[in-house]
Amino acid sequence: MSVQTDSGFKEVKSRKRTAKLMDVEVVDTNETTGPEVMDISKPLPDFKPISEDKLQANSLEFRKIAVPSHRYTPLKENWMKIFTPIVEHLKLQIRFNLKSRVVEIRTCKDTPDISSIQKAADFVKAFILGFEVEDALALIRLDELFIESFEVRDVKPLKGDHLSRAIGRIAGKGGRTKFTIENVTRTRIVLADSKIHILGSYQNTRAARTAVCNLILGSPPSKVYGSMRQLAARLSERF
Repeated sequence: MSVQTDSGFKEVKSRKRTAKLMDVEVVDTNETTGPEVMDISKPLPDFKPISEDKLQANSLEFRKIAVPSHRYTPLKENWMKIFTPIVEHLKLQIRFNLKSRVVEIRTCKDTPDISSIQKAADFVKAFILGFEVEDALALIRLDELFIESFEVRDVKPLKGDHLSRAIGRIAGKGGRTKFTIENVTRTRIVLADSKIHILGSYQNTRAARTAVCNLILGSPPSKVYGSMRQLAARLSERF
């Protein structure tokens, strides 16, 4: 809509779209009887925890961990060390399926905590990846530990002799470099061909991964040792 003025210019009013009254729902804020208004004076409902019998009545949890061929012999030799904590302490059932070549774990009526099956699966998986049984047992005893796995090619695309030299820099002479990183960062490291597995807490695993990545990218071990000394000094001050 335009209006003619004395100066000859036309004054144009803004053409804002107004909402239709039929599309707008008017809500009266003074009403407190609506279903969306919560009465604070009423006490909140108190739900009792479900009993263990009802929790496990209709739920049987299973876990399967595949075992590669080169881990058959270590698994057979350390079977009792793996079997004892899972059955006696976690109250789970475990067996090694000879046909499918997998370790099968499941809960039973005597299992006190249904989340124990995940701890047992992580424990067995850590052993299959190459960790010692004593180190893998920490996954059962502590809650803040986990395993991080990556490949050398994920950090830098190396092939042939370059890949072999990168793995050699991580291990060091007689495993010296790997042991130094493990002792300073309080982690455990497994070198399986071009794959690297690190067991530890989040902060310690991140520090160990940074040191390993620097070695892969070409940093000399002496420079990594210097950063490890600084890290060890910070950790000692923290504790």
